[in-house]
Amino acid sequence: MPAKVIPIGDSRLPGATKERILDAAESLFMEHGFEATSLRLITAAAGANLAAANYHFGSKEELFEAVLTRRLDPMNQARVRLLDRFEAESAPAPLACERILDALFIPALELARDPARGGQDFLRLLGRAYADPAPFIRRFLSEQYAVMIARFKAAFGRALPYLPRKELSWRLHFIMGALSYTLAGTDALKIIAELNPLETDNDEILLRRLAPFLLAGLTAPLPDLSEVARELEHEPPRAR
Repeated sequence: MPAKVIPIGDSRLPGATKERILDAAESLFMEHGFEATSLRLITAAAGANLAAANYHFGSKEELFEAVLTRRLDPMNQARVRLLDRFEAESAPAPLACERILDALFIPALELARDPARGGQDFLRLLGRAYADPAPFIRRFLSEQYAVMIARFKAAFGRALPYLPRKELSWRLHFIMGALSYTLAGTDALKIIAELNPLETDNDEILLRRLAPFLLAGLTAPLPDLSEVARELEHEPPRAR
């Protein structure tokens, strides 16, 4: 298919070719996904050649990681700084779960409002990345989020001391999954669009609707898994 050339800056500036490739890749990965986007399509859109893409990034996988890193690193660093500030303001009392979620969401909302940093398109790309089954993407995201998730897990642990660490880990996993699914602009949002078409194009409204849902899940009583455990004990062993 013909690629739309994405005009970004002055190509004579140092690093302009690299930035054009990153911007084109971000747009095309968001639109088509990783597998369906070729390096040739990206370089055509960027007004560059394959040699330039190989020189700057080496492979499509490394280019995809670079696209995510340039937005994710600043956003996750902003999340940790905001959490540090909120905790200092709350000390010596543990920070409330609502404020911890604020520290998680506010930098994402700021990014969504700023097209210069990728805006809503990047958040949609991030949502697609979370849903992508490619092992290298899952491994990359796990590594990219490790420091930030550990920091937020510690904060939630202080706010919810009655939750076992394993249960807290599951709930954080569900939080990140719900967040990415919401931002991905999935087919489920088409159902919402029939009720209120304005909301599906506004990430701020979506996130503010999501926050109380996540808070309720975080603070829910511990589930009683004893009956499930008993059922599993009586299940016949699975054939290998």
